[in-house]
Amino acid sequence: MTRKQTQPINILMADDDEDDRLLTVDALQESRVLNNLFCVEDGVELLEFLRHEGKYTDPASAPRPSLILLDLNMPRKDGREALQELKNDPKLRSIPVVILTTSKEEEDMLRGYDLGCASYITKPVNFEGLVELMRALGRYWIEFVELPHE
Repeated sequence: MTRKQTQPINILMADDDEDDRLLTVDALQESRVLNNLFCVEDGVELLEFLRHEGKYTDPASAPRPSLILLDLNMPRKDGREALQELKNDPKLRSIPVVILTTSKEEEDMLRGYDLGCASYITKPVNFEGLVELMRALGRYWIEFVELPHE
C-alpha cells in the first residue's frame, strides 16, 4: 500500500541546458506529479541555492529541496564536483540526489554512486520518455519514499 503525499515536494534541478529544463517542467506538468520545481544552471548555483548565498539569500525563494535532479556535464562546477561537495556537507548530505544525464559512461555511473547519489538515470531521447520518467520518479519519490524533513 502506498502513502499519498498531500503536500508538493520541492525538486531542485541543476542543468545547464535550457531546453532540458523547459522539457522537464513540461514533462512534470504532463505527468501530473504534485511538486514545486526550481532550476539552477550549474554546480556553483546549485550550492548557492542550497546554502542561501548570492542571489538565493531568501529562503522563501530557495527552499530546501526534497530531491535534487543533477546533470553531470555543466560549466563552472560540474555535477560530479557539486555532488561531492554536497555530500561532504553535514547540513546537505541527507538530500537525495538523482543524477539525470546524457552520459552513459560506466565510470560516471560508478563515481556517482560512490559519491552518494540515490539513482543514476540516462535522459530519455524523446518527450514521451521524459514524461514517463517524471511520472515514475514522482510516484517513487512522492508516494513510496519517506523523505527527511528540514
